[in-house]
Amino acid sequence: MLWIQINRALDIPLNKQVYQQIREKILNGTLQGGERLASTRKLCSELNVSRNVILEAYEQLVAEGFLVSYRGSGTFVVDGALLTQSSKVPSKKRTEEKIEEPKIDFRSGIPALDLFPRKTWAKLSHHIWNDTQPIHFGYDLPEGRFELRDVLANYLLRTRGVECHPDQIVITSGATQALTIVARLLLSANDMAIMEDPITKDIQTIFTSSGASIYSIPVDQSGMMTSLLPQDQQPKFIFITPSHQFPLGGALPIHRRIQLINYVRQKKCYLVEDDYDSEFRYEGPPISSLQGLDPNYVLYVGSFSKILSPALRIGYLVLPIDLVEKCRQLKWFSDLHTPSIDQLILARFIKDGYLERHIAKMKKYYKNNRDFLIDCLQTTFSNNIKILGYSTGLHLVVELQNINFSNAMLEKIEQFGVKVYPVEEHAIIKGNHNNQIILGFGHLKKEDIQEGVTRLFQAIFDQ
Repeated sequence: MLWIQINRALDIPLNKQVYQQIREKILNGTLQGGERLASTRKLCSELNVSRNVILEAYEQLVAEGFLVSYRGSGTFVVDGALLTQSSKVPSKKRTEEKIEEPKIDFRSGIPALDLFPRKTWAKLSHHIWNDTQPIHFGYDLPEGRFELRDVLANYLLRTRGVECHPDQIVITSGATQALTIVARLLLSANDMAIMEDPITKDIQTIFTSSGASIYSIPVDQSGMMTSLLPQDQQPKFIFITPSHQFPLGGALPIHRRIQLINYVRQKKCYLVEDDYDSEFRYEGPPISSLQGLDPNYVLYVGSFSKILSPALRIGYLVLPIDLVEKCRQLKWFSDLHTPSIDQLILARFIKDGYLERHIAKMKKYYKNNRDFLIDCLQTTFSNNIKILGYSTGLHLVVELQNINFSNAMLEKIEQFGVKVYPVEEHAIIKGNHNNQIILGFGHLKKEDIQEGVTRLFQAIFDQ
């Protein structure tokens, strides 16, 4: 007898249970090469199952090469099917113990997910799924659906001053894929790119993974200090967040923008503009894109992760005309195309005016959250802090006097049930931002903001 156990309470079919147990016994050496198995009639009688159950299990094992069957002689284990203990990786059992996440997480860049326009999106989704032609369920163009690129070109011109034809847009699976394509498009080993410092750590990694080096230029309250652009270097591009510098929050003034345009014209290179959350500007009029000053030299990157939801995974690249075809090829070899149906839903969402109404609604909501966070910080920390980068976006930066946000300090803050993010983590040249942290506020409720600030103060000052 094979000592197989059948459990009829499991959702696993009986033939699958028999198959799995015999397979495991062969792999661990309990059943050895050349050993004859019980006949299907005998085994079905012992296990009290139908003969088809055993036949199907044996047939699967024969098909996979574990068993061989000879007419009139029986079914035998093949030689060489033993998996030695040293090469078999033990399976990891799920633990019932849950890792306790920080109760209040000030992570930046997360929108208010509970305010996603579900009903509108569901309504449009229903119409698209019902009305879409069968051809749209097949493979699509790498640059994305024309319906989305067309409404996006009009939207970007109207709201961001981006000048482009729909054919200059490539739809991507979020801004991360867009920037990965930029790296493959413009960088090779031993090339050099200029970047703001500090700047998102993940973007640094995307660009350096191509073998390129980074030349960093520090930022001040107005963004990149363009007077420090190197004249003796030949960069492939300059990466910049001009409308809302990440993470410090400055907005690049026009004279610095013109300096950048003149520089890339002189060097025959490009600007890569990441316009990641500038729709939410709370102080002063909207700031136009850098791309509108010279579309021939600027690659413009955007996404809907912060406007709507990261789950959509829809971003876009606006390219100079001479880079479009190669970018399409890179997108094709990356993942063929971004999901077509989601693009069609988003196109309708923009065309019918829902996007701009949603942005207007969320701008009020986020401004309210921002003002409440600032009030809590000033009330709790008094004159010990300086608040930076609060005019735009979903985060601000807090600078504390004589405080070093070391790993030990960050761990201590987490022990108080709060998670914050140091600016220093995103610094290229280390040591200049040790007393600064990033506080995201878009996704938090007011009670969590207030409690989080209180706990942060307690952790820092041992209250």
